[in-house]
Amino acid sequence: MANTKWAAHPASRRKSGPEPSASAKGRSIKIETRKIAGAAKGADVTVTTVLYVPSKGIDDFVTNVHAAGPLQLIETERKGVAGAFVKDLSRRMEIPAQRMFEILGVPKATAEKKAAGGELLTGNGGRAALGIARLLGVANEIVANSTAPEAKNFDAAKWLGQWLEKPQPALGGRRPAELIDTPTGLDVVARLLGAIESGAYQ
Repeated sequence: MANTKWAAHPASRRKSGPEPSASAKGRSIKIETRKIAGAAKGADVTVTTVLYVPSKGIDDFVTNVHAAGPLQLIETERKGVAGAFVKDLSRRMEIPAQRMFEILGVPKATAEKKAAGGELLTGNGGRAALGIARLLGVANEIVANSTAPEAKNFDAAKWLGQWLEKPQPALGGRRPAELIDTPTGLDVVARLLGAIESGAYQ
């Protein structure tokens, strides 16, 4: 997969298609209503979170995260992501679970306990896990927008798992995986991933 060539997303080679329907965007999204401090007296606001549903799989969750708005993502970051998501994500990206825990900055015992108990992974680890889902959404979009024959059936999740572990000149030789445990590092990696243009997956 590392040698797979592709044409990314210059405007002349992008596919155009309809925007996802509201129902498609809303799959697996849990709607909650709560009062936000500072809002007008008596006013409620609808706050949404993106919910991981194991039976629907990683790709469904990634699609919903990619379609979510900033407020949805903020609320999801605050509440955390399912512990089971981390282990399922490691399998989907073909990254050993222990290495995934290291990337997220989460002790193995904590991650295993959260996954086994059906609990949410919160704090920096939960935010980093959600960040990887966002990166995978970007990678999926790049592949979907490419008209290169090689893009068909391309496994973006597996490729991203490999890319995260490769030293990048734009990061001073650091691996993207070394940076995504902080919000600023994740932003840097996301911008680098989004800037990939024609050439080869590296």
